[in-house]
Amino acid sequence: MAGLSCGIVGLPNVGKSTLFNALTSNLAPASNYPFCTIDPNIGIVELLDRRLDTLSAISHSKKIIYATTQFVDIAGLVEGASKGEGLGNKFLANIRDVDAIVHVVRCFESGDVIHVAGAVDPIHDIEVINLELLLSDLQMVENALQRVEKQAKGKKEMQATLDALKKAKGHLDTSMPIRTLELNDEEKELLQPYPFLTGKKVLYVANVSEADLPTMDNEMVRKVRAYAEAEGNSVIPICAKLEEEIAQLPATERQEFLTTLGLEESGLQRLIKASFKLLGLITYLTTGDIETRAWTVREGTPAPEAAGKIHTDIQKGFIRAEVVAFEDMVTYKGRQGAREAGKLRVEGRDYIVKDGDVILFLNN
Repeated sequence: MAGLSCGIVGLPNVGKSTLFNALTSNLAPASNYPFCTIDPNIGIVELLDRRLDTLSAISHSKKIIYATTQFVDIAGLVEGASKGEGLGNKFLANIRDVDAIVHVVRCFESGDVIHVAGAVDPIHDIEVINLELLLSDLQMVENALQRVEKQAKGKKEMQATLDALKKAKGHLDTSMPIRTLELNDEEKELLQPYPFLTGKKVLYVANVSEADLPTMDNEMVRKVRAYAEAEGNSVIPICAKLEEEIAQLPATERQEFLTTLGLEESGLQRLIKASFKLLGLITYLTTGDIETRAWTVREGTPAPEAAGKIHTDIQKGFIRAEVVAFEDMVTYKGRQGAREAGKLRVEGRDYIVKDGDVILFLNN
């Protein structure tokens, strides 16, 4: 199943649907992911990782399974969404369920595509949506405060939750998102049940025109970059129109087409990699004649917990992990060669898994 989910948000006519159409044309085959019902507005997309292709060739694997990201297309938000304008409340509820927000911003002029506000101003667009998310959070925290204040009268232990909620409300009242609020570990835990929209990490997608290729840079993109940096967020410039064109091509021709445009990889792959980085995710690899596969875990995950991604029984019966760095697997042509060269490490329960580790777990 997908390692994380990103909700794609944006004002109408910024290129959100174009981007999502390109994403869903790149869908991972659902057969690889059991229990995966894909709604029309959810796309599961593979993180193409050449390391898997290399390992598969060494192990003669029958199949390759890449890491995946789930993208949720959240219909265009409009001003007043937090008060139910458009289908505001439903869309805001959809955003609560995702791990991170991919915010598509229009960074091109075009006489053919009308802008919802009449003029293209990416910072204004960002602020419209950020305000709607903030107002929605304020509504949620006010409702929560009413409930918790009543409970705190009879239960002393609710006082800490009440204080944390008041702190969050005070921060939102200054028009600041929750992700910029400094919280201690106890406060973070107490606020965990309250899915603040402005607490989620944001990745801005600056949608540029084909005229901006291959640099994908212009005055508007630079403004979005400065805005994102001030917030501690990042920006991926993408030409959604180009991504849609690439998606129509047979997979074998895509790389060649990108090269002719002076691009190394598609914007979608850059977006997926950036999503992983944003959420502190890494992949470790397993390989054999049946399959070569990437497994998604958070940075800092100990070996037994990483083993649990494959099966809970492996986590319960964990004895040790045999780890080979990806580069050593390539240099010594597989696990056996790496073992003979003294490059295979035996790691115990405390070992923290690293990106690109090729692991064999031993369990009883």
